Amino acid sequence: MKIKDTEIKIVKGDITELRVDAIVNAANNKLVMGGGVAGAIKRKGGKEIEDEAVKLGPINIGKAVATKAGSLAAKYVIHAATMGMDFATDEVKIRDSCRSSLELAEELKLRSLAFTALGCGTGGFPLLAAAKIMAQEVFRHLKHREKSSLQEIIFCLFDQEAFTVFEKGVEGYLGYIIHKLQNGPFITVEAIIEIDNGIVVVERSNPPFGWALPGGFVDYGESLEEAVRREAKEETGLELSGLRQLHTYSDPRRDPRFHTIGTVFTAQGKGAPKAGDDAAGLKVIKPGEISRMEFAFDHKQIMQDYLSLKQPTRL
Repeated sequence: MKIKDTEIKIVKGDITELRVDAIVNAANNKLVMGGGVAGAIKRKGGKEIEDEAVKLGPINIGKAVATKAGSLAAKYVIHAATMGMDFATDEVKIRDSCRSSLELAEELKLRSLAFTALGCGTGGFPLLAAAKIMAQEVFRHLKHREKSSLQEIIFCLFDQEAFTVFEKGVEGYLGYIIHKLQNGPFITVEAIIEIDNGIVVVERSNPPFGWALPGGFVDYGESLEEAVRREAKEETGLELSGLRQLHTYSDPRRDPRFHTIGTVFTAQGKGAPKAGDDAAGLKVIKPGEISRMEFAFDHKQIMQDYLSLKQPTRL
C-alpha cells in the first residue's frame, strides 16, 4: 500500500533483525532499556545503545530522540517516550510519540523506518487501538508533507496475534481512507458577500462556466472559516466581517464534476471588490437580477434560499 511515494508494510518478524535506516523503540522517558522490545534491542545491539540514550534523557513523554544502533542491522534507534517510569500510557502519549518519531526521521533524512506496536508491551495498551492511532499518524504525516524522505514505513510485529491485529487495523484503516474517503465527497465553502446593497458574484473562467458565489475547496489543515476568508480574498479582494454560517448543501448532483458538500456563509465585504486572477469577471448584483443570470452549480438556488430567509427585509 502506498501513500504518495511512501510504501507502507506490515510484516511479522523480529524488528532487531530488520535492515532499515531506523527502528523505533517504545521507551520510558528516562530512556532506560529494561524488558520487552527495548531489552531485546539492548541485548542484540549492545549496551552502548542504552548508554547513549540515557545521556540524552530524561525527555518529555511523547518526544523522541535518536541514537546509533550498535551492532544491529539498522543505522539508528529512535527512542519514543510512550510512558514515564510508572509504565502507564494512553492514546495521547502513543499518538505524540509516533508523531515525534516520524518528524525525527524526516530531520535525519531517513529513507526507511520500522515501528513496533507502541505502548502495547509493558504499557498494556490494546493492539487494535494502537494500530489505528499509528495508522492515523502515518497518514497525517505523509499527507501533510509536500515531500517525505521516507520511502518505506514498516509495522513489524513479533507474534502472530499482534501481526493479525495490525494487518487488519492498519491496512483496513488506511485502505478505507485511501480508497473510500479520498474519492469524496469533497468539502467546499461559498460566500454570500453583501456590499453596496448587493451581492458579490464572480464569473468563472474554468468549467463549469457561469456566474458563481466566491468560494472553493477547503485545503487540508484549514477550517471552514479560514477557507472562506481565503477564497473571498483571492477571488474578490475583500475582507469579510460578520461571518455566519447559512446552510450546508450536499446534493450529489450540485456539482457536475464530482460530489461536493458545500457550506455557505454570509458576510459583509470590506474594501473595493476586484476580480481575482482566476476569475473572468466580477459584479455586485441586486436581488432582481438573480433570476435573469446563468449560474454555475446550485448557486442560484442558494441565493434564492438566502433571500427568502431575509424576507421581508431584502437587500
